[in-house]
Amino acid sequence: MSHPLFGPEIRALLEEQNADGMRAFCESLHPATVAEALADEFTPEQVWEVLSHSPIRTQASIFEYLPPARQVEMVEKARPQFGQLLSKMSHDDRVDLLRRLPGRVAEALMRLVDEADRKDIATLFQYGENTVGALMTTDYAWLPGTVTAAEAIDQLRQQAPDRETIYYIYVLDEPNRRTDGTLAPRRLLGVVSLRDLILAPRHSLIRELMESEIVALRFDEDKEAVARLFSRYDLIAVPVVDDQFGLLGIVTHDDVLDLVQEEATEDLQRQAAVGPILGDYLRAGFGRVWWNRVKWLALLFVAELLTFSVMAYFEDLIAAVVVLALFVPLCISTGGNSGSQAATLVTRSLALGYVRPRDWKKVLRRELLMGLALGGSLGLIAFFRGAATFEDTRAGPRKVGEPFSVRVPPGTELAPDANRDVPVAAGASQTVTVEKDSRVRLPEGHSMEPPERLPGAWVYRLPAKCEVRTQPVSRWALAQVIALAVMGICLWGTLIGCMLPLFFEQVGWDPAVASSPFVATFVDVTGIFIFFSVAKFYLL
Repeated sequence: MSHPLFGPEIRALLEEQNADGMRAFCESLHPATVAEALADEFTPEQVWEVLSHSPIRTQASIFEYLPPARQVEMVEKARPQFGQLLSKMSHDDRVDLLRRLPGRVAEALMRLVDEADRKDIATLFQYGENTVGALMTTDYAWLPGTVTAAEAIDQLRQQAPDRETIYYIYVLDEPNRRTDGTLAPRRLLGVVSLRDLILAPRHSLIRELMESEIVALRFDEDKEAVARLFSRYDLIAVPVVDDQFGLLGIVTHDDVLDLVQEEATEDLQRQAAVGPILGDYLRAGFGRVWWNRVKWLALLFVAELLTFSVMAYFEDLIAAVVVLALFVPLCISTGGNSGSQAATLVTRSLALGYVRPRDWKKVLRRELLMGLALGGSLGLIAFFRGAATFEDTRAGPRKVGEPFSVRVPPGTELAPDANRDVPVAAGASQTVTVEKDSRVRLPEGHSMEPPERLPGAWVYRLPAKCEVRTQPVSRWALAQVIALAVMGICLWGTLIGCMLPLFFEQVGWDPAVASSPFVATFVDVTGIFIFFSVAKFYLL
């Protein structure tokens, strides 16, 4: 989609080959704005042409804001200066880029950077993709504890151009060698903020200004711990350390924002029974999206097939009181909705750290009371709706369990097949023995004909398309059944919805999976059983 403001301007600059204009465009706007304008409308070759007129550091800043899929396209059409651009990118961003590239392309790019950058990339590559180490960058500002505040500011001026952030300056110990002779990471002694450094007396030593009580993360912790730590302490950056408290890198707030967005997207997709589809939806491959959706839909579909078994079990009840079938969607949707509510609340509380699996008794007690209150409220509405059902709707055909006769033309033989089924041709008239008082409604344009008086009986011949209805179910009995079923299903759905996420968290599964689709599917099957069990108890 063309950028409404800058798209035409960039196209004009390209047509005029206006190098000064392209450089001014890249340097005068925020890199994110430039990347947004270049993201979709222009080819990789045109984007490279625009970027090539600006300094390499500006090119790197703009490149980092391009969508991941666009970055891969740009690498495939890379210009000779891409090695320099890669060296100027944020350390964590360039590692993320290399992870998305095919192996042979990543190896070719590694040969374009100098040895120091190759070692840094290799170091960050060794950390697991879902760990804190994979999020961190190694371009942090640091100082020894023996320098003064004035000397520290002078050193920071030299470090600042190559550092991702200088708002926190980390105070490090002298380097130590491991037993194998290699240098170990410098041990983290403390941290000092840029504000404190600027306001401190010029001759104050850094070790006197630093904060030694440090909030840090281990490199092998799950990356979800980062967001919780930033939220709790309102940090801009947090250090990442090893077992000996050696500083390995830092995680900055911009990476945490990306992480929160990624995790929230993944949770929302899982709650909708969609496998994680990261990145641009329109750019995602059709086959991958299809697979991530169909595998969950197929699983839920197979689970929903159990509803056929439950309804078949109550076949006699459904045939006897047909009006019950009209209330099936109402009752089971109530359970799915209440279960989804509870599952969403508990899943989010787990993500925010408000509850833990060990709190299951508290959650169960709270949701038990909530389920009773919700069920009572909905049950009251259901009672009045059931009582308001029209008499014609409450009446329905009943299944005939006794023998009946069939009249067929002369010469037609009726014989059972291998399955003991007797085929009867269409159009054959039947005489049925009904079990209860019934009403026969004649079709339009027909009247009752006099009976045929046979010995011991009169036979009335009725036209086709008659409606045979049994004695209507009592409106108050029906209302009571619907109300009690709704109350029971709502309570059951609420309890299942609050317990499944806690169970999944306890066994190490993603609690988001327990939300809407799985809770709704489980409650659908069990809710039908509850509904017809209540109806059978009161109506038969």
